[in-house]
Amino acid sequence: MGKLDGRVVLITGAARGQGVVEARLFVAEGARVVLGDILDEAGKAAAEEIGDAARYVHLDVSNEDDWKRAVQVAVTEFGKLDGLVNNAGILAFAPIEEMSAEEYLRIVHVNQLGTFLGMKTALPAMRAAGGKGTIVNIASYAGLAGMEGLVAYASTKGAVLAMTRVAALEAAPNIRVNAICPGGVRTPMTNPGDIDGLTSPVPAPGEPDPASEIFGGIPLARIGEPDEIATAALYLTGGDSSYMTGTHIVVDGGWMAGVKLF
Repeated sequence: MGKLDGRVVLITGAARGQGVVEARLFVAEGARVVLGDILDEAGKAAAEEIGDAARYVHLDVSNEDDWKRAVQVAVTEFGKLDGLVNNAGILAFAPIEEMSAEEYLRIVHVNQLGTFLGMKTALPAMRAAGGKGTIVNIASYAGLAGMEGLVAYASTKGAVLAMTRVAALEAAPNIRVNAICPGGVRTPMTNPGDIDGLTSPVPAPGEPDPASEIFGGIPLARIGEPDEIATAALYLTGGDSSYMTGTHIVVDGGWMAGVKLF
């Protein structure tokens, strides 16, 4: 038996990177999944590769009508919706004095408004399903600690944590709402030069790993891998976390503990 047998889960930002890894893992654990993204070609290919337990839907998370269509796809194709992973997000580096209001709001619309709209749209469908629904919001280490150049990203991820607590209160007792705070993860978002939209390969033992160089000072001294976040999402979506709601899990290689000097 799988940990998610019988569950139907909508995952955003699921065409590549962390989202598609979550989708593959959830299906392997018995779920049926709807992959939402704006990268239609990659999203359709991912759903086809996963198989009959997956469907793709175009989903701009800042668009409420797109959310309604995505939830309807889940209900029409699989009969219900009882899980949501708000994974979609974007990032931009700029000092406060150099960031335009337009760029700031662009990040707010995806990371913060998108998470709000996802919960707003999914909750009624989860209540209609009559089961034990779950929402997992992907926040960030940056929502807990300051990082230079990430004023917009960090503020939206802090908001995601606040919304998670409010939603947990409003959705209780049958629907649980939790968040994950990843540190650096090997995805296209942390490797913008990856124009193919693929996760950078893990180097062989002994070979240099440019993606991990910036994280050399944290306790685990490397970048995180998408499957390490996906397993946390699986935990919060499945029954193993049945007494958890309104909280967050930090998956950051020890970054929050501090930086090693020696």
